[in-house]
Formats: sequence, C-alpha cells, structure tokens
Amino acid sequence: MRRAFLAITGLAASTIALVVFKGSTSATPVAQNLPTAQPVSPAGPGTDPSAAPDAPGADPAGVAPTSSASAGPSTSPKPGKTTARPSATKTTKAPSAPRTTKAPQSTTRRVTGAGFDAKDGSENYGYVQVQIVVSGNRIVEAVALSLPTGGESDIHSGDVSNRYDGTGGEVVQKQSANLNTVSGATETSNAYKQSLRSAIEQAF
Repeated sequence: MRRAFLAITGLAASTIALVVFKGSTSATPVAQNLPTAQPVSPAGPGTDPSAAPDAPGADPAGVAPTSSASAGPSTSPKPGKTTARPSATKTTKAPSAPRTTKAPQSTTRRVTGAGFDAKDGSENYGYVQVQIVVSGNRIVEAVALSLPTGGESDIHSGDVSNRYDGTGGEVVQKQSANLNTVSGATETSNAYKQSLRSAIEQAF
C-alpha cells in the first residue's frame, strides 16, 4: 500500500515536471520572436539613443555634443538700417515787391516850327514863330510864340492870333497849314502858315 502511494506520488510529480518543462520550452520561441525593447530616451521620442548619458561615447554631463555654429546664441543678421533721407526742403521765395510800372509817358508833346519874317518886298513887319501841341496824331492846340509888334502890326497880329491860335482856332479845326488869310494881315498870315507847316512836318 505504501509503495503504491509512493508510485502514484512519483508519477504525479513527474507529470507536473513534464508539463512545466514543456511550458517553458514552448514559451522560449515566443520570447525570442518578440522585438527587442529599445531603451527609452529621456529626451523624448525620436532622440538618438547614443546620445543618452549611459551610452558609450556620450557626454558625461548628459548633454549631446553640438556643433560650434549652434553653441552660441542664435543671432539673426540685423537688417541693414535704411535711414530715409529727408527730402530737400523747398525754400519758398518771399514774394518780391510788386514791380512799379512806370506811368505811361504822355503822348502829348509840343513842337515848335521854324521862324519866318513877315515882310512885303523890302518892308519887314516882324518875326513870326508858331508852336503846336500834339496828342497822338492830332493837333490839339496852336500858339504864336512871336508876332510883329508896334503900330498897326499890333492890330494885325491880334487878328491873326485870334483866328489861328488856341484849342478851338482854325489850326485845330483844319489840322493843317491850309489856313484862310486874315484880311489886312496878309504878310503876318503867310509867315504864320510857314512856321505852322514847319512844326507839322516835325510832329508827323
């Protein structure tokens, strides 16, 4: 009876050992097919494991070596300063003083004719000279600067002056030397006409 119990116990123990052995051998290939777990980098996913502190060749301080270009602070080139040139200030000239226009010269002028003697043959009654005032192309006045004087000559000279001189005399009316002869003062009238003609020729 005791032997039977031992035999059963040994059989059970061998069965259990066989099951455990098969289980361990069947689990081994599965474990071999599993991908090797990659070490997790403390710097986050995508980081080269060789940069980890425990990896051979890694920096003892745990800092990945960086290139000399990235060692210093990143300084972007400063854009060239563009200083806008101040536009030239236009200097406005002070308004010049208004030009003083000369007053138009008067077109009125005085023209003096040549002098002539009022004589009849050998008889000389005196000297006659006439001046005219011209405005534009028109005679506006006539003046006898010299006429015969003395005796009856004063009377004849007065008649000639009254007929020809002034702003309303015959000279202004006719605008020429074609004057009517004053009765009784023919020589004085003729001398007046000659001097008047000389003045008109100078004026026009």
